[in-house]
Amino acid sequence: MAQEAAAREPATANDDDAVMARIAGRDSLAFSRVVEAQVGMLHRVAYRMLGDGAEAEDVAQEALLRLWASADRWRTGQAGIAAWLTRVAVNLCLDRLRRRRFSSDAEVPERADETPGADEAMDEARLRAAALAALGDLTERHRAAIVLTYYEELPNAAAAEVLEMKLKAFESLLLRARGAMRAALAERGLTTLTGEAA
Repeated sequence: MAQEAAAREPATANDDDAVMARIAGRDSLAFSRVVEAQVGMLHRVAYRMLGDGAEAEDVAQEALLRLWASADRWRTGQAGIAAWLTRVAVNLCLDRLRRRRFSSDAEVPERADETPGADEAMDEARLRAAALAALGDLTERHRAAIVLTYYEELPNAAAAEVLEMKLKAFESLLLRARGAMRAALAERGLTTLTGEAA
C-alpha cells in the first residue's frame, strides 16, 4: 500500500528522465522497477474502466510494453513516467470501450484482506456493486473522468493531462460526469454512495 502511494507521488522530472535513459539503454532492472511500481495502478485504472480482470491485465502489460518500446523517444521534462503510463492505459481502455459497450457489476479484486463485520461488508459490497454498475452506464469519457478523479485520486490537472485536455475542459467534463453518475445511481435507488434511498 505504501509502495502504491509512493508510486503515485510525482517524481522529479530529472529522476524519470534518468530512469528512461537507462530503459532506453535496455536496462532491464530499471524497467522491472518501473513495472513493480506502476503495474498495480495501471491494473486498477483498467479494471475500473473495463470491468474485466483479464482485459485489465492486458492493458497494463501493453502500456508497460509501449514504455519499453518507445523509451528511446522519451522527451525530457515530461510530466513523468506514471502520468505517461496512465495516459496510455486510459487511451487503450477508451479504444476497447469504443469497440464494445458493456456493464459490469463485479468487484475490483482487492490485494489485501481487511475483513470488516458481515453487515458492513454486505453494505459495502452492495454499494460498490451499484457504483460499478452505474460507472458502466457512463460514456467512455465520463467513466475515465470519474475513475481518474475518484478512484485514482488524481488532481484535476493531472487527470486533464492524462486525457490530453485543457484543465477547464476537464473540469467541465467532470461536472457532467458527476451528473451522469448521480443519475445512474438514482436509477438504482441510490442518491449517494452512502446508500440513502432515492
